[in-house]
Amino acid sequence: MARRERVVRMSVELPLWRALTGYRVGTAVYAVLLAAFAREKFERPWVAAAYLGFLVVWTLATLPKVRSAAACTKRFLGADLVVALAGILVTPLADLDSQTFDGPTLPSIWTAGSVLAFALKGGWRWAAFASTFVAVANIIQRGDPSRDTFHNVLLVWVASIAIGYVVEVARASERTLARALEIEAATRERERLARDIHDSVLQVLAMVQRRGTAIGGEAAELGRLAGEQEVALRTLVSSGLTPPTRVSENAAEGAVVRTVEVDDDPPGEEADRDLRALLAPHAGSRTSFAEPGAPVLLPAAQARELAAAVSVALDNVRVHAGPDARAWILVEDEPDEVIVTVRDDGPGIPEGRLAQAEGEGRLGVALSIRGRLRDLGGTAELISVPGQGCEVELKVPRAPRVSRGKAGSAR
Repeated sequence: MARRERVVRMSVELPLWRALTGYRVGTAVYAVLLAAFAREKFERPWVAAAYLGFLVVWTLATLPKVRSAAACTKRFLGADLVVALAGILVTPLADLDSQTFDGPTLPSIWTAGSVLAFALKGGWRWAAFASTFVAVANIIQRGDPSRDTFHNVLLVWVASIAIGYVVEVARASERTLARALEIEAATRERERLARDIHDSVLQVLAMVQRRGTAIGGEAAELGRLAGEQEVALRTLVSSGLTPPTRVSENAAEGAVVRTVEVDDDPPGEEADRDLRALLAPHAGSRTSFAEPGAPVLLPAAQARELAAAVSVALDNVRVHAGPDARAWILVEDEPDEVIVTVRDDGPGIPEGRLAQAEGEGRLGVALSIRGRLRDLGGTAELISVPGQGCEVELKVPRAPRVSRGKAGSAR
């Protein structure tokens, strides 16, 4: 049945927007306290009180606007910058000495929050645009600006541009990472589908081709068609079976949600499985099976994948080692891993044959064995000497919570 994997990845911008929200509230309170402690110097205190009252109301009312890039619209940014510039330019009306002495303006450092909003929304270019207006307003407010004024203006200008540039780099890195994760998920699903197809459809088509050729007549034509379909399907598997992927962005929360729809095994098997029970049916007149005396417990999905890899290895013995070849399966239950070894007494694999088979789209070893073990976090090692058979060693790490025994018995 189909299942959906939801990978929710928090946007790197979300903490920055949260920090900006706190900064705006904190600096608005700071501006009010700064004016309250210096109220005696204001020639028109009602001007300062009116502006700071409006600043506090504006800051609180616009908190939802600075929670994400989507909520922070261009219209809001423009209005917010006007509030900051108005506070700077109205300062001489409340404090006539502000043009003579390098004191703080009415909005004080709250103005930087408006510039930072531009930087988070549009990057360094937007930050340069907003900080330039703030710089001009500060120079006009001072009338005869001092070196400290130019120093402060330049500091805000450089800092805002630097933050905007960092935001742009973070966004580009996030997009690159998201694309890489999407490609990795699609590749892993393609390999899984390729393994399933190889273990079922491709094996049947190959058998029909061999049997049809051996029987001859009309069966030979069926075998030929089956061979053509096998080649076409192998080409399709090798070229790119990818799962449908849908990408969406929760603009209000600043999170990216990726949904990948893939096929999965039927639900309901969550308990550990005894690997011996899955491998025992392979034992027969020409296949010997040696197992520990105690259960070899693995997570159900892990046990099934490992058993499927063993099945593919035995299929390769039957197909490539000849009808008279014998095979041996050995299960070793180590403290930190489970090792399954499949050995045969066939002619072995000629040097370079695996690479050639993979190039031809025959992915039995590459995907159905090594791919499975790689997905399980394990390894698959194939050792073959021409004329002396082949040995496949499968190693899967186990969770330390499972207790095991080491006594062995053979049958």
